[in-house]
Amino acid sequence: MRIARFAVGDEVGFGLVETDSDSGGEYVARLNGHPLLGDIQVTGERAKLADVRLLSPVLPTKVVCIGKNYADHVAEMQDITGEATDEPVVFLKPSTAVAGPVDPIFHPSVSERVDFEGELAIVISRPCREVPRERAADVIFGYTVANDVTARDLQKKDKQWTRAKGFDSFCPIGPWITTGLSIEEAQDLAVTTTVDGEIRQSGRTSQFIHDIPGMISYVTSFMTLLPGDVLLTGTPAGVGPVRVGQEVSVTVERLGTISNRVVARD
Repeated sequence: MRIARFAVGDEVGFGLVETDSDSGGEYVARLNGHPLLGDIQVTGERAKLADVRLLSPVLPTKVVCIGKNYADHVAEMQDITGEATDEPVVFLKPSTAVAGPVDPIFHPSVSERVDFEGELAIVISRPCREVPRERAADVIFGYTVANDVTARDLQKKDKQWTRAKGFDSFCPIGPWITTGLSIEEAQDLAVTTTVDGEIRQSGRTSQFIHDIPGMISYVTSFMTLLPGDVLLTGTPAGVGPVRVGQEVSVTVERLGTISNRVVARD
């Protein structure tokens, strides 16, 4: 299933994104309730996908990120982030950094270089702590697309990543949550980032240094994850800057595309 969170006028809800068997057009079938909080039912209401505004598919309490998870990216960023480590590198983005799949990315005036980082993201299904590798699939609700936007000059200046990663709008996710993928399937997906239509990143999740069960097991060894929390899995090589006025799009195979234009913060 593809589960979206969307707005029509002032109304916000969840819906299934489906394809009409006759017309081939895509529409959103409204659901009642919250997909992460219990059984859901289709209400019978539906709208064309083009007529709704897609929002971030979840509102997480936190976004947990895995850094340095692709060897080629580690190599290109060695002067800023150092060499690869035996254990996953973990950092957080605040919930206020989350933006929708078409929302603007605000370029802060204090930064001279804002970078894109396209990633696969995991949405957590239930409260979990100390999850063994073999139980990782039990706590995954589904997968979505993310952009770990980073003020690269501030990351280098600050020597730690909170400010550089934490600005409002620095975590667009969407366009929906895709359920039903196995971990094996999720670990062999293409991740592509374009800027104004030009390919800048092209990798596969099969290149992970730390696999999905390892990431979940490691993070939950010291932190409780809650339903709707989002785990970013790292970015492939090719990260680079975007300027005000440019549009950055991240596509993950089988999951969809998010496209966000960079604008100056007033």
